[in-house]
Amino acid sequence: MAKESLKNKTIKGTAWSAADTFLSQGVSFVIGIILARLLSPEEYGLIGLCLIVNAVLEGFVDSGFSTAVIRKVDANDNDYNTMFIVNMFMSILLYFGVFFTSPLIADFFGRAELIDLIKITGLVIIFNALSLTQNTILVKRVNFKAKTKASIVSALLSGVIGIVLAYSGFGVWALAAQIVCRSIINTLSLWVINRWFPNFSFSKTSFKYLWGFGWKMLVSGLLDRLWQEAYQLVVGKFYSPATLGQYTRSKHYAALFSSNLNKIVMQVSYPVLASIQQDKERMVSAYRKIIKTTMFVTAICMLFLAGISEPMIRVLIGDKWLQAASFLPLICISMSLYPLHAINLNMLKVMGRSDLFLIYEILKKIIAIAPICLGIFVGIYAMLIGSIVAGIMSFFINSWYTGKKLGYTSWKQVKDIAPNYAIGTIVALSIYFLKYLPISPFAILPIQIIIGIFVFVFVAEMTKLQQYNDLKEIVCKGFSKIWKK
Repeated sequence: MAKESLKNKTIKGTAWSAADTFLSQGVSFVIGIILARLLSPEEYGLIGLCLIVNAVLEGFVDSGFSTAVIRKVDANDNDYNTMFIVNMFMSILLYFGVFFTSPLIADFFGRAELIDLIKITGLVIIFNALSLTQNTILVKRVNFKAKTKASIVSALLSGVIGIVLAYSGFGVWALAAQIVCRSIINTLSLWVINRWFPNFSFSKTSFKYLWGFGWKMLVSGLLDRLWQEAYQLVVGKFYSPATLGQYTRSKHYAALFSSNLNKIVMQVSYPVLASIQQDKERMVSAYRKIIKTTMFVTAICMLFLAGISEPMIRVLIGDKWLQAASFLPLICISMSLYPLHAINLNMLKVMGRSDLFLIYEILKKIIAIAPICLGIFVGIYAMLIGSIVAGIMSFFINSWYTGKKLGYTSWKQVKDIAPNYAIGTIVALSIYFLKYLPISPFAILPIQIIIGIFVFVFVAEMTKLQQYNDLKEIVCKGFSKIWKK
C-alpha cells in the first residue's frame, strides 16, 4: 500500500468513522434531551442498572475474536464463519443465563421491577452478536460509510419509538424499547448493506488462531468493562436510582466527545497501524501524529465541556438534572485520557503483545480499586477525583512497553500533549465562572460558547501548534472541496 494511499484511506476512514459516531450520537443527543424532559432521573437509573449487566456480558460474546480477525493480514471466510458461530453460541448461552438469574439481580439492587426489564433489555446481547461479524468485516476494510448509514437509521427510528412511548406514559419501558429497537434496526441494516452471509462452516484451524490471540483480549476487555461498570454499580447499589440516573446522564454528555473520539481512534488507528506493522519507522511516525492530533481535539473539547457544564445541563434538560452538572467537570477530566489509553493499547495489539495487554489490565484494575472504595466509604465526588488519579497512573502503565520498544516514551508523550491541556485549561477558566452572572442560563450558555471559541482561536493562533495547523489545513481543504462542488 503506497504512502499516499494509506494517508487517504486513513483520512477517509476517520471522516466516515467520525460521521458514524457524531451523526448517530447527534441524533441520540437530541432524542436524549427530549426523553430526559419527559422521564425522571430514577427511570434513567433503573435502565442504567440493566445496561450494567449487558455491558459486562457483551464482552464475553466477542471473545476477542474481532480484534484477532482485524489483526490477521490474510483473514478469510473461514475466520468470519468461525467468529460468527462462536459469537452466536455465546450470546444465546448468556441471554438464557441473564433470563433465569434476573430475579437474583433484581433482589441484589432491591428493585423488583428490574426482573422484566432485564429480560427484555437482555435481548440486545443476541441482536448485537448478530452484527459483530458484519462490523468486523467493515472495520477491517476501513469502510465506515456503511456503518454510518446503519447507525444513523437505527438511532433515528429507535429514538422516535422511545419518544412516542415516553409521551404516551410508558416511563422506563420507553427507554427499554428504544435500546432494543436500536440494536435490531442496526443489525438488520448492516446485514442488508454489507451483504455477507455465513455458511456456518466451523474451522478448527481458524478457531485455534483466533482464540490463541483473542482469549487474552477477552479477559482484558472483561476486566475493563467490569471496572468501568463498577463505578455505576457502586452508585446504583449504595446510592439511589435517581443518583445513578444523574451520574449516567453526566457520563453520557462527557462521552459525546471522549468516548466517541476514542471509538473513532480505536476503529481507524488499529487496522491502519496493523497494515504497516512491518515498517517500524513509518508506524512510529503515524503513532506519534495520531496521539498529538487526537489529544489536541480531546483536551480542548473535554475541558470546554467542563467549563459550560452547569448552564448546558440547565438549558438542555432542566434543573431536575442539576446534580449531573456537578459531576460532569470531574468526569470530563477523567475521560479526556481515554483516547490516549486507546492509542497506546492499540499499539500493543499491533505488536501482537496481547499477553502484556492482559497484564496491564490487571495492574490497572488493582489501582482502580482505590476510587471504588472511596465511592463506597467516602462519597461520589471522592470516587470521581480518585478516578482521575487512577487514569494518570494507568497512562504510564499503558505507554511503558511501547515507549521502550519504539522510542516514544511516556514522558515524550506528556511533552506532546501538555500544550493541548494548557490551552484547554485557559479556555475552561475563561468561561467557567461566567455561570455566576445574575442572568438566565439561556443567556449565559451562548456567551460562554462565543467567548470560549474566541479564546481558543486566539491562543491556538498565538502558539501555532503543529497539530492545530494540521487540523486547520484538513478543515480548510474539506470546506474548499464542498465550495467547489
